Amino acid sequence: MSDLILGIETSCDDTSVAIVDSKGNVLSSVTASQTTIHSQFGGVFPEFASRAHVVTILPTIKETFLKANLTPKDIRAIGVTRGPGLIGSLLVGLNTAAGLGMGWNKQVIGINHLRGHLRSADLEEQRVKYPAIILLVSGGHTFLAYMKDPVNIELLGSTRDDSVGEAYDKVGRMLGLSYPAGPALDKMAFKGTPSIPFPRPMINEGLEFSLSGLKSAVTRYLASVDSFVAEDVAASFVEAVMDILITKCKRAIAKRDCASLVVVGGVAASPQLRSEASKLCQNLGIELCLPPLRWSTDNGAMIALATWDYINMGILPSPAPQLQLPITDF
Repeated sequence: MSDLILGIETSCDDTSVAIVDSKGNVLSSVTASQTTIHSQFGGVFPEFASRAHVVTILPTIKETFLKANLTPKDIRAIGVTRGPGLIGSLLVGLNTAAGLGMGWNKQVIGINHLRGHLRSADLEEQRVKYPAIILLVSGGHTFLAYMKDPVNIELLGSTRDDSVGEAYDKVGRMLGLSYPAGPALDKMAFKGTPSIPFPRPMINEGLEFSLSGLKSAVTRYLASVDSFVAEDVAASFVEAVMDILITKCKRAIAKRDCASLVVVGGVAASPQLRSEASKLCQNLGIELCLPPLRWSTDNGAMIALATWDYINMGILPSPAPQLQLPITDF
């Protein structure tokens, strides 16, 4: 039986498809970006996102097979993001996968988008040393988890309000940056001085996060001054975020025996976060595991690799092809 999985990711604004084997080797990966569609709105417009997925998903799947010089006969199953995400975008991917599964006589498994991110650090090579503390920071999610192995996950703490990525985008918009603002905000921060004492919400409390107060503090600061240096605001905001994330990671590592810290999600591409996480791991004597930059943001490859977790848990249905939606959160 083939050990190749077709992964389909349509949880938000990009249509991404990949073919991955059981060891995380990526045979091909194609992503249709929607950045030009949503940049005029300063964020993702859900209705436009789902319509764009309808247009691009089949051509993207076809191109993925062509790049790998493979056909549907060569894959074992289809893994598709089942949530969380934008409902319209998710339905395009789920319905497409279900239809192709019936037509190709292939099993289809619905994959939790967050498990995909958790497994992204093992794409192209095995990087994660278990047990591991996982920090997931993305546009929609921020949480800490403990992974005893690739299958067993324990949630340690999540955000009570905004995600780090959402806060980045909103602060970036305040400073006149276009969507997606995260990378541009990090670049701006390098040019500034972190001279503004923005708060670090919940920094001394447990393993949960809160970013709304920090975002509001930036709003109030900008409204209270006649002029400001955008680079200094960016530097002060990013420093506050890094302090919160690194402090929480250090606390989680102290509570759990672990061999590595794994940082995943779109914000894992932040050079500041990579640098601060590296310093933390060097000081504590543990491994830092990061996905390559191309696998930090949403992609079909991570969904394909995560599909193997469900197969190893015995979730793959047999023999009739059907869409299987696991009950487990991850």
